Amino acid sequence: MSRNFKVGFFLVLAILTTTFTFYFWQLVKTPNFQVNKKTSFALYIPEGATYDQVLDSLNRNDVVADQISFRFLAKFLDLPENIKPGRYLLKPDMSNYEAVKKLTSGDQDPVKLTFNNIRLKQDLVSRIGSRFAFGEENFGKALSDPTLCAKYGFDTTTIISMFLPNTYDIFWTTGTEKFMDRMHSEYQKFWNPTRMAKADSLGLTPIQVSILASIVEEEQARKVDERPMVAGLYLNRLKAGMPLQADPTIKFALQDFAIKRILNDQLRVRSPYNTYVNTGLPPGPIRIADLNSLNAVLDYKDHEYIYMCAKSDLSGYHAFAKTYAEHLKNAREYQTELNRLKIMK
Repeated sequence: MSRNFKVGFFLVLAILTTTFTFYFWQLVKTPNFQVNKKTSFALYIPEGATYDQVLDSLNRNDVVADQISFRFLAKFLDLPENIKPGRYLLKPDMSNYEAVKKLTSGDQDPVKLTFNNIRLKQDLVSRIGSRFAFGEENFGKALSDPTLCAKYGFDTTTIISMFLPNTYDIFWTTGTEKFMDRMHSEYQKFWNPTRMAKADSLGLTPIQVSILASIVEEEQARKVDERPMVAGLYLNRLKAGMPLQADPTIKFALQDFAIKRILNDQLRVRSPYNTYVNTGLPPGPIRIADLNSLNAVLDYKDHEYIYMCAKSDLSGYHAFAKTYAEHLKNAREYQTELNRLKIMK
C-alpha cells in the first residue's frame, strides 16, 4: 500500500468522521421542537399509548421541525419501547436529545391547578376532572361515593368543603383517590391547631365554618372587607337561635342564581337550604368558600347587629341594624331604589 494511498485513506476517514460527528451533534443538539415558537407544547400521553400515537400527536400539532432526525434519535435511545404516560412540556427550541430523554425518563411536568369561584359540585367536577387523566366521570363518582367521602370525614353533600381554592402543582396521571388524598392533606394544613381552636370557640366544626363561610361569601362577594362584619351578624343570629334569613340560600334552594330581588313567595320554598324557614345552618355549603371567607368567619367582627340589607346607594355594602324598626327603615329605602330602577326580580 503506497504512502499516498494511506494519506488519502486517512484523510477521507477524517473527513467522514468529522462529517458524521457534526451531523450527530446537529441531530442531538440542534433545536427541533417548537422551533421559532414562543410557547411550550403540552404533550399528553395516556396510559397504554403507543409510540405511533405519540408521533401522531406531535405531527398533528406541528411540534417537530425535522421528523427524520427525531425518529432516528428516538429509536437510537429506545423511546418506542419506553413510552411513559404523563404530561410533558416540550419547550421552544428544544433539541431532540432533550425531548427524547425527557420522554423516556418519564420526567413529566405537573398541572398547575387553580380553582376558585365554584358554586356547585358539578362545577367542581367539570373544572377539575377535565384537567386530569382520571376525567370528569371518575371524579364525579368519587365525590358521590359515601364510603370514600366518609374516609375524609365528610358526606356527599359536604365533601366540596374539603377543596380549598388555591393553586396546586399536581401530576396529570395522579389517580382519583390520590388526588383526593392531596386535597385532604391541604385541608388539614389549613385547619391547624390555631384555626381549630377558633372554630371551637365559636361552637362550630370546620365543616360548619365552611358552610357559614359559603353563605358569607355569597352574601358579600364583591366587598371582601365587609365579610367579617357579615359573619359577625350571622353568628349573632345563630347564638340567638334566630333563622339566618340569608337570601343566597333561597337562590341556592331555587337553583336560580340570577335572581336580583327575592320575592315573598320565593321565601316559602320547601328546602333544607331555606334559612328563612329553618333555623341553624343548612346541610351543606352553597358554594366552595375561599380562604378569605373562611378566615372572615374565624376572625369575625364582634358587634351587636342582627339585621342587614343592601344599602340603598347600591354600593355593594350593607346597612346594619340592631333593631327591627331600624332594619325596616333601611329595607324601605332599598326597596324604593329597586322600584325606581324597575328591578323586579
